[in-house]
Amino acid sequence: MSDKDGQGKGKRVQPLWMPPEGTAQSKLCLYNSLTRSKEVFTPLDGKKVLWYCCGPTVYDASHMGHARSYISFDILRRILKDYFKYDLFYCMNITDIDDKIIKRARQNHLFEQYQKKKPDPSKLLEDVKTALKPFTAKLAGTTDPDKKQMLERILDTVTSALGPLEKAVQNGISGEETGRIAEKLLEESKDLLSDWLDAELGSQVTENSIFSTLPKYWEEEFHKDMEALSVLPPDVLTRVSEYVPEIVTFVKKVVDNGYGYVSNGSVYFDTVKFDASPNHSYAKLVPEAVGDQAALQEGEGDLSISADRLSEKRSPNDFALWKASKPGEPSWDSPWGKGRPGWHIECSAMAGSILGESMDIHGGGYDLRFPHHDNELAQSEAFFENDHWVRYFLHTGHLTIAGCKMSKSLKNFITIKEALRSHTARQLRLAFLMHSWKDTLDYSTNTMESAIQYERFMNEFFLNVKDILRAPTDVTGQYQKWEQEELELHRSFCERKSAVDEALCDNIDTRTAMEEMRSLVSQCNSYIAAKKSAKVFPNRMLLDSVAVYLTEMFKIFGAIDSEEPIGFPIGGTGQSMNLEATVMPFLSALSQFRESIRQIAREQKVTDILQLCDSLRDDILPELGVRLEDHEGLPTVVKLVDKETLLKEKEEKKKAEEEKKRKKEEASRKKQEQEAAKLAKMKVPPSEMFKCEMDKFSQFDEHGFPTHDAEGKELSKAQTKKLRKLFEAQEKLHEEYLQMVQN
Repeated sequence: MSDKDGQGKGKRVQPLWMPPEGTAQSKLCLYNSLTRSKEVFTPLDGKKVLWYCCGPTVYDASHMGHARSYISFDILRRILKDYFKYDLFYCMNITDIDDKIIKRARQNHLFEQYQKKKPDPSKLLEDVKTALKPFTAKLAGTTDPDKKQMLERILDTVTSALGPLEKAVQNGISGEETGRIAEKLLEESKDLLSDWLDAELGSQVTENSIFSTLPKYWEEEFHKDMEALSVLPPDVLTRVSEYVPEIVTFVKKVVDNGYGYVSNGSVYFDTVKFDASPNHSYAKLVPEAVGDQAALQEGEGDLSISADRLSEKRSPNDFALWKASKPGEPSWDSPWGKGRPGWHIECSAMAGSILGESMDIHGGGYDLRFPHHDNELAQSEAFFENDHWVRYFLHTGHLTIAGCKMSKSLKNFITIKEALRSHTARQLRLAFLMHSWKDTLDYSTNTMESAIQYERFMNEFFLNVKDILRAPTDVTGQYQKWEQEELELHRSFCERKSAVDEALCDNIDTRTAMEEMRSLVSQCNSYIAAKKSAKVFPNRMLLDSVAVYLTEMFKIFGAIDSEEPIGFPIGGTGQSMNLEATVMPFLSALSQFRESIRQIAREQKVTDILQLCDSLRDDILPELGVRLEDHEGLPTVVKLVDKETLLKEKEEKKKAEEEKKRKKEEASRKKQEQEAAKLAKMKVPPSEMFKCEMDKFSQFDEHGFPTHDAEGKELSKAQTKKLRKLFEAQEKLHEEYLQMVQN
């Protein structure tokens, strides 16, 4: 090119590039009890999140109320860690020193000692009658309706068992029969006698080991329950009994900072002084509850609300940081004498020791907001002299049982072990996922049936996709051309993923996320059905992408704990992948062989062979956890399903067929009855039809048509007109009958 040709053009450069505007990204917001509103979640230190969760007071079996909190927090924890990719440090406590534990441990110990003495029937009778006096007084003074109902039930049970022994003793009956009756009374009177023995002898129980055996046992049971529910263990577990020195140091500093005072060997938090400080505020979570003495006393514990204990406080709103131990209570050394920690102080001291002066998240049940969490906040901020010990307070909603409060008195108290005998851990988790974590969840037949149906719906989709992916093809055959249907499904897939993300950003709204996932599967099912109807193979790669995404979401939610790339695991944990990979080639060969046999049997009309093929599908393979699905003109679908699920399906199918048969027989019977009734009516000549109604008519004309009513009054024109229509209709019916007989 000559210089002349290049004149005026200069050196070529890349054109200016403009970045796309993009769209606004949703930010994670959490409902913060400190503000009672959703707040953008901003951790103190980048992606690192410090989280403390209130653990159980271990004195009895874990129940569905515990499951409500710990499954819900496990879901939130997993989503923050595995979906939002936060670096979580999760700390939980075990309360193994508490008024409830002390009282229950004493009662159990004293009752066991009483049993070992083997009181004779007369002595047992006397003791039960003595124990009934304070018990009936307690019942008379109880105002809580649930508690009153429970006490009344105990009284009725004891009274029923008391009568037979009383009669046996009066009649001088001895031997095995009396012993059996006495054993029954002892068993039924356990709660009653335990209360009485504790009141009489509780102060004499001084061995500290008695108070540690009970919580140790129930803590172990709690951990077993959490493992059975697939709840992740905490990164750090703290026990009150192991942190008494730290608690003493914590209390001492609160006193040194001017917010605590010593009274008669106990130490109390000065709520008035704390609230008067310009840098502090008492009851941040539930300010309207300040002064609620019932709640405050419940927080102090049954052994700490006697008149002398309450009189030690400067203000009724003050609460115990350290309790001077009475006889019959465990104790530790402190600057204020022998004593034990208050309930609220334990969480502050342990969380402070592990997480420091401020944490990102503190979690617990809704009923812990006041006084427990408000008191935690106050004493921790008094210790650290700050006003931000917790940045985000999360509280899980209540749990009801079929619309009612869970209560032993209502006989609807359900332990976790009992719940797991009725439903799987996955089904329980799905039920929780289908509800908001912060609202009340009703554990009922309807709730669980919805979860079971959701699981079944998703599982069928996974099984169908697995079947499609198993169809033989070469490497290049995996990549199919995308038509309009694939483009539409993919667009919907992207929209659903975006909707799930928005839902999880919005206070971790798993309920909406689960519905979006259900909607995605419904669209996939429609796509698969349309392709099968058109005898066209569905797009493998697209369905694989959807199934893998859904599986990954269920893994994040904690509903799948295996490494299988698609679907819910089959069989025990960890064996699903190997099981399917091992047996499916053999099952596919069996299915193809069966299909060939069926084809020959149909062509040659060998019904016995066809029945054997059906029996293999309906009776034999379900017992092995295998489902065959025959489709006209398409290959048989092979699915690995839990044996229990298949047997349940078989039973449901049998019941449905029996119900269908029953309805058919009922309809046939009714039809026969109707035809018989019609025939009987047809047989009646019109001249006789009204003569059997002598209670209505008294006179008739020569054709048997009524002219006067029962009282002898002539029928009106309107009545006659109405009866004439009936008469003429019967004439037609009877004529039909006569013709039918002639023919």
